[in-house]
Amino acid sequence: MRFRNPFLSVLFLLLLTSLACSLGAQPAPPPGGPPSNAQPTQAPPPTQAGVIPSTASAPTGPVQQTIITSTEEQALMDLYQRVNLSVVAIVIEGDGGDGLGSGFVIDAEGHIVTNHHVVEGAGNIEVDFSSGLKARARVLGTDPDSDLAVIKVDVPADQLTPIPLGDSDQVQVGQRVFAVGNPFGLSGTMTVGIISGLGRTLESTRITEGVGRFSAPDIIQTDAAINPGNSGGPLINLKGEVIGVNKAIESETGTNSGVGFAIAANTVKQIVPFLINDGEFVYPYLGVSSLPEVSLRLQEQLDLPTANGAYVTSVTPDGPADQGGLRADSAPVDGQGFNGDGDLIVAIDGRPVQVFSDLLSYLVNHTRPGQVVTLTVLREGKQMEVEVTLGERP
Repeated sequence: MRFRNPFLSVLFLLLLTSLACSLGAQPAPPPGGPPSNAQPTQAPPPTQAGVIPSTASAPTGPVQQTIITSTEEQALMDLYQRVNLSVVAIVIEGDGGDGLGSGFVIDAEGHIVTNHHVVEGAGNIEVDFSSGLKARARVLGTDPDSDLAVIKVDVPADQLTPIPLGDSDQVQVGQRVFAVGNPFGLSGTMTVGIISGLGRTLESTRITEGVGRFSAPDIIQTDAAINPGNSGGPLINLKGEVIGVNKAIESETGTNSGVGFAIAANTVKQIVPFLINDGEFVYPYLGVSSLPEVSLRLQEQLDLPTANGAYVTSVTPDGPADQGGLRADSAPVDGQGFNGDGDLIVAIDGRPVQVFSDLLSYLVNHTRPGQVVTLTVLREGKQMEVEVTLGERP
């Protein structure tokens, strides 16, 4: 996160308390018990911050504590030593003042991935490596809709340690992850958490005239602590692969709420090559608006055959979907309800669409402008297919 940017607020360090309370000697597991890399069990809630109830006040039954095995502890330490070589601090000098963010090296040519909002409006860009090396960087390309950017440093290849991108489609809720970045200017900070949710969407910072804001799909939710200065840094799995680029947190108070967001690695794989070669990413464009999801109540009100799918609330006049014959709900866009006569998109090119985010994800990660896609829609209780030639996002 850029240090001055409001996109990220403060998240607490999820595992520090449990680590401090459980790293003492643990009894060896009985024969046939859980292996040394077993997932930790849940500790009882503290009565005060970081304070486990004393034996005198604890329940008489057995008390479970979070167990971090020596094997897991060593694995995390080893991963940090590898990954920290790839993570950089990005210092921004701009018209609006100085800022701070994070990034990571993706190849031996000096390309570094970070957030668009980290380098937006930047004058001079300084990149600081964990080795002590400092270098100037230039912006190659940015994409405000995904909030991704690529900058480049000209340093010898032997000074660079690229980090691999993982397959974010394989990520699962509950999976252990960690983030490395520069919160509040504290370089090389590591925080640990889990994947809390998948398939989230976040709106772009860019407003398109006559259209509004586009949404970025496949956002990963995590409770790993992300703070100002973490933006653009990697979210990493236990294999040492980047599965996301840390972006923002959700907070009503400006303080940590345990809800952080990262851009999925597969989205990075799709967009970053274009930012390197062309300086921008041209999105495929369908030209529809939809409800995020269909509730059971709305399904009953509109007499829809299913609550799964993307219900089309508006179609851009003369846009790709309009030319392809897709039908929107006839109620006014600024009305208080819907008439139920719009198309319900339930599949694209044979892939099921459960919610609108599924449709966005497929368009961003698997299609290009000019490509013809087949939409399976439910219209007036009947299933039909609509072919649409995708345009370029305005």
